[in-house]
Parts: sequence; structure tokens; C-alpha cells
Amino acid sequence: MKALLPTGDPATLVAPGEAEEPRPGPGQALVKVEAFSVNRGEILRLHGALPGVGMRPGKDIAGLVVQAAADGSGPRTGQRVVAHPPGGGWAEYAAVDTDRIAVLPDTVPTLTAAALPLAGLTALRLLRTAGSLAGRSLLVTGASGGVGHYLTELAVAGGADVTAVTATARRGRRLADFGATVVHDLADAGGPFDTVLESVGGPTTARALALLRPRGQLIWFGQASGEPAALDFFAFFGGPVSATVRHFSYEDSAEPYGLDLALLVRLVAAGRLHPEIGHLADWSSTPSVLTALLTRAIPANAVLKVGA
Repeated sequence: MKALLPTGDPATLVAPGEAEEPRPGPGQALVKVEAFSVNRGEILRLHGALPGVGMRPGKDIAGLVVQAAADGSGPRTGQRVVAHPPGGGWAEYAAVDTDRIAVLPDTVPTLTAAALPLAGLTALRLLRTAGSLAGRSLLVTGASGGVGHYLTELAVAGGADVTAVTATARRGRRLADFGATVVHDLADAGGPFDTVLESVGGPTTARALALLRPRGQLIWFGQASGEPAALDFFAFFGGPVSATVRHFSYEDSAEPYGLDLALLVRLVAAGRLHPEIGHLADWSSTPSVLTALLTRAIPANAVLKVGA
């Protein structure tokens, strides 16, 4: 089958090639991939990949089940699905554990669904970790990407008073439409806040921590700036008393990916969550799209159509 394979070359991270068609295990469905979306984390990992060795990218896919799981679990043959495999999704076919798959209703297009998995799962599980936010103040740093979009829309819908920090004017207008207060610099965020969701790193982490209320919580889930955060815990004496700093990984959840994907799909179908596709193209243009995403030249999610 055709697939995009890592090259190990920073100038062209993937190239078209041939890979063996996957053979599904008993609890896996074979999915004909019709679209996939790209995540910055996958791009950063590709920078360390060796030619022909290591991981094949592709964690966000949508398509058609062409072979149901032999053990009877999961979707039936012929059903449209969205899925979150650990990798290998930038290809014509992917074998996916059935607990990583959700069936799509007719009202949710395949291309829209492809923009859901990693960003949507991260946002959903972050808010679950944060706890009830109804009537509470929430600061979201680094809100320019897909996670920031989903976080803001879901948190506002849940009754939170959201302040989102984004340097992108277009994304700022989108988040404001959801009901968030949008600022383009953390210095303008105001506060104090009950909860901070921090994904920038570098000096932003300490500055965001200082904006917490006493007994507030900062949940750290990324380092988009590429700079490590340095915290002076003596600063707590002059800042938020008894504040909590917590690390978050979206992979650390008791809920199977499939159940949370199904919840996200229901929210989209009900008009309560609105995935945004900032760039749509044939998968032959993936190498240039990766470069554009890494430099943040593409707003929102980039979705690539397979076999178009």
C-alpha cells in the first residue's frame, strides 16, 4: 500500500513510499484511511526519526471500516469512523484497536472528524482533570492551536469565565465568538484565575503561575515555545498561597480513547463543538504542510485527503 514514510531529513520529513498492508489482530478493525490531520507533536518526533526506522506517523484518522474485528468488537464493515491509533495512519490503510475507534453519524463529515482526535481528546481530558469550572475563572495560554480552540469552546459551554491568550488575530476572533475574553499578551490577561491551563513553557509558565488565586491550580500540558520552564518556588511566598502545579498527559486516562472520541463526535453532531479546518489538501502535499504547521503558518487544523 502507499504510505508516507519518515526520511530523517529535516528539510523533507516524510516522503511517499510503499509499506506492507497491515494485518489486523483479533481486536482490530482494518480502516481505509480517507483523511488524516497533523499534530505538532508528530512533527517534532519526525525531526528525530531515521530513514526507514522507528515510528510511522499518523495518530488522527478518519475513514471506512473495510474489515471488522474478528472478535466481534467495534464497528461493522462499511461504517464510517474516526480513530486514534498510536501511529501508522498516514497511509492507505490502518489496523486500529477497536477501543480507539468511534462510529460517525451521517451528520458528521469524514473530513471534519479527522480534525478531532488528539486535539479534542487533549482538551476534553484537560477539562476533566481541571474539575468543575462552572462560575470559575480559567486562563488558557497558547490558545492559537486546535487544543486551545476545543478547550475554549468546551469550557465556555461548561460555564467557565475563560481568558484565552493567542497572538493570532484570526484565532482570537474565533475564540471571542465562543464567548471568551481574548488577549494577545499574557501581560494583559488580568486575573487572578482559579485555574490556568499552560502549554507554552519558558518564562510564560512562571508568569502564568503568578496569576493564580490562592489555592488555585496550574495544569501544565506542553512546551510549545521549545523553552524549558524554570519555577522559583520561593516566589510562592509572594504569590498564590497553596497553589498547585500539576503535570498532564492526555494518555493518562481511565477512559478508552473510543469512548471519549464518541463523546466528541456527539458534541459535533449536536452543534456544540465546531472543528475548524485551517488547511485542506491532498496528502501529496504533506511535506510542505508539515513545514507550514511547524512555523505556525497554518491556523487551526490541517487535514489531508488520502487517495484524492
